[in-house]
Amino acid sequence: MTPADIAARTAWGEARGEGPDGMHAVLNVIGNRAAQPSWWGHDIPGVCQRPWQFSCWNADDPNHEKLLSVTEQNPQFSIALSLAELLVNGKLPDITHGADHYYSVHITPPQWANCQRPIAHIGSHLFFRIGPYGRATGEVMT
Repeated sequence: MTPADIAARTAWGEARGEGPDGMHAVLNVIGNRAAQPSWWGHDIPGVCQRPWQFSCWNADDPNHEKLLSVTEQNPQFSIALSLAELLVNGKLPDITHGADHYYSVHITPPQWANCQRPIAHIGSHLFFRIGPYGRATGEVMT
């Protein structure tokens, strides 16, 4: 799989129900992490497939098999692939204001989100800029 294919599968697996903006935002998080190599990976494939970072890649996740078998015939995946190509080519605008973490408002907030303020709210995801060392960075966007 190419970096664009891996990124597209990640965005599709994490946010296909959020439409193009939601998948775009997940791709921004991938790109922001890849731009700050750290424990979460050093490139797009490494960031996407780092264990326990994007749940769709976890072998026990219900989306995992779907993620591996989806094709461009799926309209949402086709959109994700187009957006991922822009990411790989450095042409995907950052609609998350530099976010490197996110979670769905439909789950209990993860522990890393304690005392953090979101910098973006896109669809049903809250986005955060925490940095590779677990500290909040930058200013809050309202």
